[in-house]
Amino acid sequence: MDSSSPKHRSLVSPSSETVAEWAKLEGFLAGAPVFCQPWWLEAVAPRTWDYAVVRRGPEIAAVLPFVTQKGPLGQRRLGMPALTNSLGPWLRPLGGKLCKQYTVQKELLTELIDALPPHDYFDQRFHYSIANGLPFHWKGFTQTTLYTYVLHSLENLGAIWESFDDGIRQRIERARKHLEVVEDLGIDDLIRVMDVSFPRQGLNPAYARVLLVRVDEACRSRNAGKMLFAVDSDNRLRAGVFIVWTEFAAYRLLGGDHSDPQSADANCLLLWEAIRLSQSIARTFDFGGSMAQAENLLFRHFGARQVPYLRVTRNGTDTVRRIVSRFRFLAGRSAGALDI
Repeated sequence: MDSSSPKHRSLVSPSSETVAEWAKLEGFLAGAPVFCQPWWLEAVAPRTWDYAVVRRGPEIAAVLPFVTQKGPLGQRRLGMPALTNSLGPWLRPLGGKLCKQYTVQKELLTELIDALPPHDYFDQRFHYSIANGLPFHWKGFTQTTLYTYVLHSLENLGAIWESFDDGIRQRIERARKHLEVVEDLGIDDLIRVMDVSFPRQGLNPAYARVLLVRVDEACRSRNAGKMLFAVDSDNRLRAGVFIVWTEFAAYRLLGGDHSDPQSADANCLLLWEAIRLSQSIARTFDFGGSMAQAENLLFRHFGARQVPYLRVTRNGTDTVRRIVSRFRFLAGRSAGALDI
């Protein structure tokens, strides 16, 4: 498969075999995070995404999505698209004794690594459910521990509210008296508040509008995302947040507020409303894998659990490994890998 071609092109005039493989992939990923979904990858990285696939018989057992990027000297990099909190492997559910699960994990992850196309550099942040990085370590990858904050159960909103820091509850109650939460604004309004808050946090300016529009349209067409905004009595925009989800989990994707105290209260109110919204949609709420100290302080005050996850990298593929990797990749494709 030519990785430069659109991955959805074969669906325009598909063969029966391709349609069946596509259905298998989407079925396999039905319970995976939103960032692993084909439609998400096409929105954030058009024509540059693909999957390494491992099968057991005719069935998919593991996938590893990636985006192909070129370095300044033509190096091939398998990495992360913009706006994507995590990527990495996704495995079929494993049962049985724990020792058996570790054995199967090792087999599947090792085969996924071997199924990757030739590359000079690999850099991805794995979802926290993939805690076993040893197969990657044994294959010459390096791993670093990062952290996110997660509410693992959304069933009892009352218990979640009681787990908040007292100061957070006071901010939310104060914001309710002066602010209204609305949904009828759009991308340009979210960009306005991000353009204020990103530089204040020492971050780069907000993402390109064309990218945000693609993501918004993709989420709206699948009921997989929503923006919430807080406005004051004078109809001034105070804060905004963008939530995305599948049944697996809801995520705070982006957000911003002005620097005054009322806007800080607005941000807390929007996070609470996002959690309430997510209860009827997803099983968990992920505040996002930020390592910024200010955001970590805010998220843990919402009673969320600190959860480690892995950043996995590999640099400088040698000649022998490139040849072996190329052979395995082509062999996997000829054995029936997805043409998507």
